[in-house]
Amino acid sequence: MHPNNCHQNGYDFAALCQSHEPLTTFIKARPDGQSTIDFADPQALKVLNQALLKHHYGVAVWDLPEGFLCPPVPGRADYLHHLHDLIRNDINDDINTRRVRVLDVGTGGSLIYPILGNALFGWQFLASDIDNQSVKLAKQLAQLNNLPIKVMQQKQPSSYFQGVIKAQDLLVATMCNPPFHDSEQSAQAGSMRKWRNLKGNASGHLNFGGRSNELWCQGGELTFIRNMIFESTHFGEQVVWFTSLVSKKENERPLKAALKKCGASDVVVVPMAQGQKTSRFIAWSFMDSETRSHALTHLLS
Repeated sequence: MHPNNCHQNGYDFAALCQSHEPLTTFIKARPDGQSTIDFADPQALKVLNQALLKHHYGVAVWDLPEGFLCPPVPGRADYLHHLHDLIRNDINDDINTRRVRVLDVGTGGSLIYPILGNALFGWQFLASDIDNQSVKLAKQLAQLNNLPIKVMQQKQPSSYFQGVIKAQDLLVATMCNPPFHDSEQSAQAGSMRKWRNLKGNASGHLNFGGRSNELWCQGGELTFIRNMIFESTHFGEQVVWFTSLVSKKENERPLKAALKKCGASDVVVVPMAQGQKTSRFIAWSFMDSETRSHALTHLLS
């Protein structure tokens, strides 16, 4: 994990239970006597998230209905820490990064990236989603926690930025956790693999939740991000860095090829790790380093 990620040493369940008493219901002992929870239980995962958000980030209210994607907080925080590093590489130390404005594409009902980004760095967010119920839930979370997050409905299901980034908008970055399966069957198979790892047997149960638009799309992750790249060419003067998680390493090469074809000035793949799980995000800009530095100075001074 990123060295600044407060979750790199695991979960302090005693402290978490003190901050959020309902978590005590789900605590059990491992064979070595250490505390844990049943990570195959979706309700336990949701309550753990509530405890983490309250204890580490001061988030008083966070909840999700059954069936919505329940994001693992430590990994989501890692993306934000690394994105913060990427932005800092382009600016002077005396520039106020609290004025950073970011778009979270496909924010989901959890609103997790904007919530964490604001708590960690004071960033301001636009957040978009194509799903009407997710937008309503995300708006409620922003309002209940009094956060500087503008949640918007993406009314064009095949678009990423069109209709969300307005003509007057200037953004430091975009971020996205794309659906990486190419079908419901693929998502179900992925769930079964997770379940076998957790419980030693197969089940169709999605312990992490997730609805169709959150888990799969036609063509899967590669097509999703490639289409995002093509659309980003129209917003290259309004966004300093475009970024997206990439779950499959084999997708790096075709995505880099697409970015070269689209004329990106800089492309960076940032590796991340959580335990034995490896991941990465890809970042691209249509501005050279000098132009980025000037743009960020203008936006953040």
